[in-house]
Amino acid sequence: MSSPVRHSLLQLAETPSDTRLTYSAWYRHGVALLSAQGIEHAAQEALWILEAALGIPRLAIYVYPEREMSRSQWDAAMTWLTRRAAGEPLQYVLGIQEFCGRDFRVAPGVFIPRPETELVLQELVAHALPEPLWLADVCTGSGCIAVMMAIVYPEARVYATDCSPRALEIARDNAVRFGVDQRLTFALGDLLEPFRQMGLEGRLSAITANPPYIPTDELLTLPKDVREFEPRQALDGGADGLAVSRRLLKQALTFLRPGGMLVLEIGEGQMNQLCQELEAFPDYALCGIRRDPSGIERVLCMQRIG
Repeated sequence: MSSPVRHSLLQLAETPSDTRLTYSAWYRHGVALLSAQGIEHAAQEALWILEAALGIPRLAIYVYPEREMSRSQWDAAMTWLTRRAAGEPLQYVLGIQEFCGRDFRVAPGVFIPRPETELVLQELVAHALPEPLWLADVCTGSGCIAVMMAIVYPEARVYATDCSPRALEIARDNAVRFGVDQRLTFALGDLLEPFRQMGLEGRLSAITANPPYIPTDELLTLPKDVREFEPRQALDGGADGLAVSRRLLKQALTFLRPGGMLVLEIGEGQMNQLCQELEAFPDYALCGIRRDPSGIERVLCMQRIG
């Protein structure tokens, strides 16, 4: 957030000296500030920020609207509100994002999980996997897919990589949060390369990935909270958005065992191109395409048959 913008927002967030520091007064102030900055769901977001910042149940705000807060509580909640008013994603402000019905920790510098990424897991569990189950997730980000694989497949060994140390820090925290850290191995590095040192060639039952898939020229058209706050390396998929996916197609053949699955999330309009390029890989068989609720072909599943 630039200094002039932050200063302007702090002025807007200032509380008149005669204001009673009640839940309802903060809420009205919060809705007004977010609305003034063009936040679409200002009323709902102000409520979420207040309950999270104070660590109180939402019901308490409804039942005791005139309960007074301390000045430190008011200011702390207002700091969170100012961050959101400046355009920072709500998930970063709150520090969590729901995924598969669980609240995963997220933080600035780490890609925020999207609902459509749950389709990767839905596609994976629709197929029988070769045993013993050794599963891997690359571009793991917050670790949401890797952690959920460890939960869904309690007998599996799970591995995950990312090129961001910050992302791996958050992913490890999430593994501990959900009690699967003893069965999850994280490694820093590019795509599948860290697995060479682990001797995983030809041993993986499945590889999942939500790789960067936004074409470079389209990055500037993304919403402000994505464009200015989420890590570019988690978004930029090269000229046509498929640069990372192409590399994964080649690398995965080295690590998948026969019958193993590669499950990729891709961007809108990329399915036909990737399926055409798949014809150059005779050791893959296309075994699943999954659409998101908007009808977009979002997940591609391939099986190693060679």
